Amino acid sequence: MTTDAPILHIAAALIEDAEGRLLLVRKRGTTAFMQAGGKLEPGESPAAALARELEEELGQAPTRLEPLGEFSAPAANEPGHELRAHLFRAELEGPLQAAAEIAELRWVTPAEALALPLAPLTRDRVLPRAGLATA
Repeated sequence: MTTDAPILHIAAALIEDAEGRLLLVRKRGTTAFMQAGGKLEPGESPAAALARELEEELGQAPTRLEPLGEFSAPAANEPGHELRAHLFRAELEGPLQAAAEIAELRWVTPAEALALPLAPLTRDRVLPRAGLATA
């Protein structure tokens, strides 16, 4: 990663179901699957941004957020930009639905995740945190 690339500050959610599948989303007009979440608004904390984004994108506010750390990766949908992502394990209740800019939701097993086109943050930072090998 270059240090002079514009940085996008985001909050992203690692969401798993009882079977150990990971929730991935794909934004409208894109091909890469990634975590639900989005950009922080001025003065907004990462946790507040993620709660807002999950409600907008999935129709549910999280019942619990556990911070997992801050990670950097190239942006999947904004060439020449880097992400600084605050990653949280998020728990949600009830059915989820694709809303706002989300075109598709997928619950995937580790093997299924590795067969998809993945955003760099998901492939290089999130899957290892979820205990999924990326090799």
